[in-house]
Amino acid sequence: MPVELFTTKTCQYCAQVRDQLEWDGVEYVEHDVESDPAARAHLRDLAGANAMVPVLVEDGRVTQVGVGGRGCYVSAG
Repeated sequence: MPVELFTTKTCQYCAQVRDQLEWDGVEYVEHDVESDPAARAHLRDLAGANAMVPVLVEDGRVTQVGVGGRGCYVSAG
Protein backbone atom coordinates (compact mmCIF):
# COMPACT_ATOMS: atom_id res chain seq x y z
CA MET A 1 0.00 0.00 0.00
CA PRO A 2 1.47 3.36 -0.97
CA VAL A 3 2.13 6.11 1.52
CA GLU A 4 -0.48 8.88 1.59
CA LEU A 5 0.74 12.46 1.51
CA PHE A 6 -1.67 15.25 2.44
CA THR A 7 -0.56 18.59 0.98
CA THR A 8 -1.47 21.98 -0.38
CA LYS A 9 -0.08 23.37 -3.64
CA THR A 10 1.52 26.42 -2.00
CA CYS A 11 3.18 24.83 1.05
CA GLN A 12 6.97 24.79 0.74
CA TYR A 13 7.23 22.02 3.35
CA CYS A 14 4.90 19.83 1.30
CA ALA A 15 7.23 20.34 -1.66
CA GLN A 16 10.19 19.25 0.49
CA VAL A 17 8.48 16.03 1.57
CA ARG A 18 7.26 15.31 -1.98
CA ASP A 19 10.80 15.79 -3.32
CA GLN A 20 12.26 13.52 -0.61
CA LEU A 21 9.74 10.76 -1.30
CA GLU A 22 10.53 10.92 -5.01
CA TRP A 23 14.28 10.97 -4.32
CA ASP A 24 13.91 7.90 -2.08
CA GLY A 25 11.74 6.11 -4.66
CA VAL A 26 8.80 5.82 -2.27
CA GLU A 27 5.45 5.17 -3.91
CA TYR A 28 2.85 7.64 -2.63
CA VAL A 29 -0.59 9.03 -3.30
CA GLU A 30 -0.95 12.78 -2.90
CA HIS A 31 -4.12 14.41 -1.58
CA ASP A 32 -4.48 18.18 -2.09
CA VAL A 33 -6.58 19.28 0.88
CA GLU A 34 -7.25 22.72 -0.63
CA SER A 35 -8.98 21.39 -3.74
CA ASP A 36 -10.48 18.16 -2.32
CA PRO A 37 -13.00 18.59 0.54
CA ALA A 38 -13.09 14.82 1.19
CA ALA A 39 -9.29 14.76 1.58
CA ARG A 40 -9.49 17.76 3.95
CA ALA A 41 -12.14 15.98 6.06
CA HIS A 42 -10.05 12.78 6.13
CA LEU A 43 -6.97 14.77 7.20
CA ARG A 44 -8.94 16.34 10.06
CA ASP A 45 -10.07 12.85 11.15
CA LEU A 46 -6.44 11.70 11.18
CA ALA A 47 -4.67 14.76 12.57
CA GLY A 48 -7.28 16.85 14.35
CA ALA A 49 -9.06 20.15 13.78
CA ASN A 50 -5.89 22.27 13.73
CA ALA A 51 -4.19 20.13 11.13
CA MET A 52 -1.15 21.29 9.27
CA VAL A 53 0.43 19.84 6.17
CA PRO A 54 2.42 17.97 5.06
CA VAL A 55 1.07 14.84 6.71
CA LEU A 56 2.38 11.38 5.86
CA VAL A 57 0.19 8.37 6.53
CA GLU A 58 1.44 4.79 6.38
CA ASP A 59 -0.86 1.81 6.91
CA GLY A 60 -3.59 4.16 8.13
CA ARG A 61 -1.38 5.79 10.79
CA VAL A 62 0.05 9.28 10.79
CA THR A 63 3.84 8.94 10.72
CA GLN A 64 4.86 12.55 10.09
CA VAL A 65 3.29 15.98 10.54
CA GLY A 66 5.19 18.93 9.13
CA VAL A 67 8.93 19.11 8.62
CA GLY A 68 11.08 19.75 11.66
CA GLY A 69 8.11 21.16 13.54
CA ARG A 70 7.09 23.42 10.67
CA GLY A 71 4.23 23.18 8.22
CA CYS A 72 1.33 25.05 6.69
CA TYR A 73 -2.02 25.23 8.48
CA VAL A 74 -5.11 24.19 6.58
CA SER A 75 -8.03 26.61 6.51
CA ALA A 76 -11.42 25.39 7.66
CA GLY A 77 -12.75 25.84 4.10
